[in-house]
Amino acid sequence: MARCTAPREGHRSASAAANCPACRGSRRYGYGGYGGYGSYSAPPYSPPSLGGGAGRSSSGNSGSAKPRWSSPGSTVLYTPEQVRALTPVRTNVESRATVPDLRHVFLCHAWDDRKGPAKELHDLLEARGVSVWFSEKDVALGTSLLREIDKGLAKSRVGIVFVTPSLLRRVQGEGIADKELSALLARDLLIPIVHDTTYEALREVSPLLGSRSGLSTAEDSMADIAAKLAELVTV
Repeated sequence: MARCTAPREGHRSASAAANCPACRGSRRYGYGGYGGYGSYSAPPYSPPSLGGGAGRSSSGNSGSAKPRWSSPGSTVLYTPEQVRALTPVRTNVESRATVPDLRHVFLCHAWDDRKGPAKELHDLLEARGVSVWFSEKDVALGTSLLREIDKGLAKSRVGIVFVTPSLLRRVQGEGIADKELSALLARDLLIPIVHDTTYEALREVSPLLGSRSGLSTAEDSMADIAAKLAELVTV
């Protein structure tokens, strides 16, 4: 069997390869190649994995992200969409952190929810050290409800709108909840929390409020939402 002359003489030109008894007539040779010993081709390049890409955290939790305001030891998980929605609110919270005597949160809710899910959210927040303006405890008998609401809004870092079927009915009727919403929307310090309804239903009643991104109990438990809000408003 003819032996390739490439190890001894090289195949640095087509004529050199053509003179090789083993490689003449073959198309496998090329510049610097070693016909007869098999041609080498570089493996396809794959970019290195950077980890923590969109929709996946470095810890391997699908669809999770960590916002800049979470403490290093926090176990609270957010979706990338939630981080994007809450970041502008966090910026406003930080800008108001030096204002004295502010409550962390103003909780806007429907009257029908005051002893049900709105009270549950209130209790979960306060258990985490969040100070909450809540009409059930902050409006004394015989005082003007609207005036107290104005005070509560002015003395809170951020407003939470607890969106339920009851609140949607109240907004349609242009009740107290509608007046609270108008003030909260004007301040751009607003987080909708959707419970037992959808953002689509909210947009039908209030397109402006429905355009704001927030949290939903369809995606997180009430306890998880309280944990996220507590991190968000604590500076």
